[in-house]
Amino acid sequence: MKDVQPLLALLGQARTERDNAQAALAAAQAGERAAAAQSAQLLDYRREYEQRWNTQFRVQGAMELVHCYQGFTQRLSQAVDHQAQVARHAGEQVLRSEATLRDAELRVASVQKLIERRLDEQRRIGERRDQKQSDEFAARAAWNRLTSST
Repeated sequence: MKDVQPLLALLGQARTERDNAQAALAAAQAGERAAAAQSAQLLDYRREYEQRWNTQFRVQGAMELVHCYQGFTQRLSQAVDHQAQVARHAGEQVLRSEATLRDAELRVASVQKLIERRLDEQRRIGERRDQKQSDEFAARAAWNRLTSST
């Protein structure tokens, strides 16, 4: 069991890393959902704004209002584009977090498998030692019976 102690410590560390990777993935997914929702809200707002002002321009279209509208629409479009980029970046972060989690889960599984192999090996060594002792005891007992009979 002494041989396995360092592996158990390694397993604990690997599990902690996996748990941290799971938490990072959950945070990345939440960030992605929030960025996508905000992007959708901006798109909806821009669409509603354009529809409202298109209707307004049919009724009255003062040049000052048109310039103001165009300036705001341009800034709103920039905000929409920026938010779309933020959402893409958040999606990429989710993919990186998923890969990190897969790596961490693989490491945990590998260390667990190594521990199982070491324990099996120790068990087999113990069984062979016990068998050898039983064989030696049986051989001595048989020898003692032979020598005491004569």
